[in-house]
Amino acid sequence: MLNWAKGAISSAVGTAEPIYGPEAIRTVQQHYAAGDTTKPTYSELKSQDLAWALPSGTNVETQVFYIVTDDGKFGMAQVIHSVVVPGIKTTAQFNIKFFDPKKPEDKLWSSVPVSNWSFHTGNTSFYADNVAVILSEDGGSYKIKSQADPNAQCSIVFTRLSPGFMGGTDGRTTYGTDQTKPWGQIRHLFWPRCKVEGSFILKGETVTIDGKGLFIHALQDMKPHHAAATWNFANFQGPTTSAIMMEFTTPPSYGTTCVAVGGLAKDGDIIAGTIDNTAEHVKAVDDPEVNWPEPKDIKFTWNGKDKDGKDMVAVIEKSWGPRMDRVDIMGEVPGFVKKIASATAGTRPYIYQFFEPATLKIKVGDQETTEDGIIFSEATFISDPNPSS
Repeated sequence: MLNWAKGAISSAVGTAEPIYGPEAIRTVQQHYAAGDTTKPTYSELKSQDLAWALPSGTNVETQVFYIVTDDGKFGMAQVIHSVVVPGIKTTAQFNIKFFDPKKPEDKLWSSVPVSNWSFHTGNTSFYADNVAVILSEDGGSYKIKSQADPNAQCSIVFTRLSPGFMGGTDGRTTYGTDQTKPWGQIRHLFWPRCKVEGSFILKGETVTIDGKGLFIHALQDMKPHHAAATWNFANFQGPTTSAIMMEFTTPPSYGTTCVAVGGLAKDGDIIAGTIDNTAEHVKAVDDPEVNWPEPKDIKFTWNGKDKDGKDMVAVIEKSWGPRMDRVDIMGEVPGFVKKIASATAGTRPYIYQFFEPATLKIKVGDQETTEDGIIFSEATFISDPNPSS
């Protein structure tokens, strides 16, 4: 039985990889540096960029809609398409999360499999039984509707307020010893600042979720725990400015390499798309229940240039209060399987989530400004990027 389980895990999630070294990865930053560096460090999105890639190998592809409501609540709607075992097992899932800081004990999480999914309009729209995620003809908005879970339904419109973008030339970090034929990739596409209109119906109660939002289309075209050991994510939404960052560090098999893409936007414009960013856990405390260091003091830093070529630095420093949630990514996996996965692949995936007021400090040239808003942040631990330390 244990040998069967170990084999199943190796097939589905894979065991640890050999040490290929940093030569087997080319980051967003390296792809940009190999091209025309007189161009901006980001590329604006076109509608066709938002098509689902749908690779044939093991991969996870997702569209996530993050919401900060006008009255300070958090919402999320997400569709995930996963090829677990190529040719054998492919799944699709729809998730909803809702959190009211005034009623933290009532946070709601819904994750349900969906059936009969398909992709339309050049693969830019997703349909399944009781679910639709539709990109408008002009490429400026998404309609998201789901009745997949009777206790967690949504009807939302996300309208882009600033251009969408991807880091560097095509948003990709590629993996492989032959970079002309990479065997894997990670890619992120962003709409950093959106107007959100609509509602959730949660356990029969209608909740208005009008506010600001961030849309991300993400692809991990390889086994997820082979691609990254840790992640950090920041989504700041203020009255006039949005700041977002997605950072990950690879396992030792790819040289414990750090990649961080992000940017700042305001209504109608991108302030800067940045590929020189840092996410620091300035202070952390041991979480004995899961044996990971829970961040307590954090610092996100964006470095880049605005459209006029002026140096731009933006910073958020924050001491977290009580976390919004700690998510066990393998929560529905039987305990003995989870132990085998940890032993064979070194994976113990957990996400720490935070949602609090924050201040964004921006310096462009000699001009400094600050803006108060709300940040949603995640710190994800999958495996130890420095197992010998």
